[in-house]
Amino acid sequence: MNRFFAFAKREAMLFVSLLAAVIALFITPPSLRLLQDIDWKTIATLFMMLTVLEGFKSENIFLPVIRLTRNIRSQAGLSLFLVFGVFFSSMFVTNDVSLIIFVPLTILLFRAGGKEKYILPVISMENIAAIRGSMLMPFGSPQNLFLFSQSGVSAGRFILHMAPLCVLSAGLLVGYVFLLYRKEKDRSVTIGSEAGGTPWQPERRRHRVTYLALFALVLLTIVTRTPLWPYVTAVVAVTVLITDPSVLRRTDYVLLLTFLCFFVFSSSVAANPDIGGFLKRSVSGREYWWSILLSQVISNVPAAIVLYPFSGNLAGLLYGLDTAGLCSLIGSLASVINYRIYVREYPGQGMAFIKVFTAVSLIFFAAVVLPGFFLSAWPFC
Repeated sequence: MNRFFAFAKREAMLFVSLLAAVIALFITPPSLRLLQDIDWKTIATLFMMLTVLEGFKSENIFLPVIRLTRNIRSQAGLSLFLVFGVFFSSMFVTNDVSLIIFVPLTILLFRAGGKEKYILPVISMENIAAIRGSMLMPFGSPQNLFLFSQSGVSAGRFILHMAPLCVLSAGLLVGYVFLLYRKEKDRSVTIGSEAGGTPWQPERRRHRVTYLALFALVLLTIVTRTPLWPYVTAVVAVTVLITDPSVLRRTDYVLLLTFLCFFVFSSSVAANPDIGGFLKRSVSGREYWWSILLSQVISNVPAAIVLYPFSGNLAGLLYGLDTAGLCSLIGSLASVINYRIYVREYPGQGMAFIKVFTAVSLIFFAAVVLPGFFLSAWPFC
């Protein structure tokens, strides 16, 4: 029993999602249609990314990036490198994956440099960078990908609409980093050779090439929106099974189950006629605020699925969903990933993460919420 409670404490978001899924059974009885409404493509894509990146970690493929950071001498410079590494990579590999890549690297580097007290503020800023950087591209986040595919707008129009808030966010992130180190502007940081981990082994070159090839295949699957994604998922799973079965055992299936439970809840809500009628009357014209508020209950990806059928303002919905992750941990599933990475490294420190994350994010939210609201009146056409 003690082990169960310890697991429940460590995996709090999983139990929240399970509770939501159970509630869904009372909202709409389970049926084949509800299973079909689940976004299996998003879950499959996340599985592929988590598995391939687990392979990256096992083969230390990030070693060149770590070596690059050794040339950065200032603490502020290192933080800017990491934060904007997340910001720009999230545009192309989704916000979830950018955090999976850079947050463990941040923890590794700051530990090696003896600067652990800055880990929480910096990875909180990386969380913001992932949410705000990913908003630029149609495939930057699961909700962007879903709404882009449903709406039929061109990629150019999509990027044009998201660019102003993305640029504003980049400027604010630079200001945040320098504010963090305002009393230590010239403080240097030294990353020891041990930060690089195990050097590349020549006999493991085939493994590294395999994981890089799989990563390129997954990115191509996301960008092209190919209907062949089930076959790609099978190829990734079988290839990893042959290359190194232990990688599949280390894939974060708890996170996948969390996503699945939230999708069950959102599909059930959308299928209920009473709730659907209420949303149809209430959401239109208020998409921006509805998306922010509902995301605090079921997170922004499920909120996108629930609200889209009742929305007449795509801009308001997109801006709200991309802003929602700045209000609370549950507002964005990318934030849940960040939380999970941290508590796996620092068991029992979940509340410390939530306090710092919430404080940093709410300050940023206050700076962008009104610009987002005013821009939401700019219609897609």
